Amino acid sequence: MRALSNATGLFVVATALAAATIAGAWFSELGLGFVPCKLCLIERWPYYLALPIVVTGFVRMRQPEARMAVIAAAGFLGLLFLVSAGLGAYHAGVEWKFWAGPTDCGGRVNAGAVSIEDFRKSLNTARVVLCDEAPMRILGLSFAGWNAVVSLVIAGLYFASARKFAAR
Repeated sequence: MRALSNATGLFVVATALAAATIAGAWFSELGLGFVPCKLCLIERWPYYLALPIVVTGFVRMRQPEARMAVIAAAGFLGLLFLVSAGLGAYHAGVEWKFWAGPTDCGGRVNAGAVSIEDFRKSLNTARVVLCDEAPMRILGLSFAGWNAVVSLVIAGLYFASARKFAAR
């Protein structure tokens, strides 16, 4: 818990939680066989966009004259993960049928099909994944719902880090 008492520790904890979250998404896909839908893949974008900003933040932390850059990085990461929480909440709402999702949310078809026969065969084996069906719920929340919750926590940690860096 000491890590949560200083700016650098908060930044590290937020980054570790973000890394664990995206690793969990990859594990559920590659290790457990859950095929992500279009919205699931879009929810990963903030995590990918965060990577260069996180690296920049860590590099600039070692430079005392770059305090404002670190504050800006942590603040921007907080905003980015608020967007991530919004994407997760939107997707969870689609799964709960609170609103309609994208009309083109379906499965993958083999892009390597070169003939009509190959294309027809790929249609027989394609796994259709709909955005409005949660493949699993854990404690009542789908993967999208958990992404919303975890992203809010990550955003809060980055904002707290920015605030502590600014108070130095």
